[in-house]
Amino acid sequence: MEHIQLFKTLTKIAKKIVISTHLHPDADGIGSQIALAIAFRSIGKEAICVNEEPLLERYKYLDPHNTIIGYEEYEKNHADDEIDLFIVADTNSLARIGKVSDLVQRSKNLLFIDHHPCAPELMAIHCIDTSMAATGELVGKLIESLKVKFNEEIALSLYTSVLIDTSSFRYPTVTGDTHRLIGKLLDTGIKPPSAYNQIYGAKEISYMQMLGTVLSKAQATDDKKIAWLKLTEETLSKFATDPEDTHGFINHLLILDNIKVACMFRQIGRRVKVSLRSTGEIDVGIMANALGGGGHDHSAATIIDGSIDNVIRDTIKKLQLMLSRIDC
Repeated sequence: MEHIQLFKTLTKIAKKIVISTHLHPDADGIGSQIALAIAFRSIGKEAICVNEEPLLERYKYLDPHNTIIGYEEYEKNHADDEIDLFIVADTNSLARIGKVSDLVQRSKNLLFIDHHPCAPELMAIHCIDTSMAATGELVGKLIESLKVKFNEEIALSLYTSVLIDTSSFRYPTVTGDTHRLIGKLLDTGIKPPSAYNQIYGAKEISYMQMLGTVLSKAQATDDKKIAWLKLTEETLSKFATDPEDTHGFINHLLILDNIKVACMFRQIGRRVKVSLRSTGEIDVGIMANALGGGGHDHSAATIIDGSIDNVIRDTIKKLQLMLSRIDC
């Protein structure tokens, strides 16, 4: 494949490689970064991961060798370094990586490694494959192209990437190739129960109580095609739960009979994050784009200014209008 050859060509001539990912990174971006850095170091490259902020405590078990540092620390210790290859994983937009984008000016080459939709012109000159279930799946194939064998550290990072970005392998983008890669990762000795528990964490009883509270107030349109959850700052504060732990709440709606679009509205100050999911029949990526956001056909999001109740009312109306134009 052309993007694999591009990857091999650029990495072959590079000695110093910096790898970044999007702001507020998730396990797919972080796992992809770490796996790439370990693989590059194993073949003699000088590789480091740089994000706008240092790695959150919840992800540090994936990075025992501290390959990920914050932008300020990098500038303090590497301000004069010239970068041979600057890789951005899990996004294809420099605007989404924050201050780290300044490093492009000191880099000989830039390469996006991603699985999100983008313009064909961008896809033609970067490693972007929208058929991949996760960026971690693509990274696995790229690492194999370097003839680097998976070890447990690489495997745990990539397994976690795919686990999170497919909601435990339930999204329609998961293919036989996805599971064939997972098989190779498991062959290194990582254990699915341990990997699952480490990324999802051991929850407090308050987490279960909040999940029950939020699900008990789920609503749906009269035709049951759209269902939604509402998550306010008051609820998060009451149950002392990290917003990062709520991402999976929306997936509980996908088992509803006749559901076409699942939504979760989470209050963030004077703004509302609107998450959209589907089982693959409806392209929520297009819907999110129409609402000012974007994403995949089965998983997308946007952020809208306004009170949560007003955003819910207006957004549900717009989604109903969009569905009315689709034969579903």
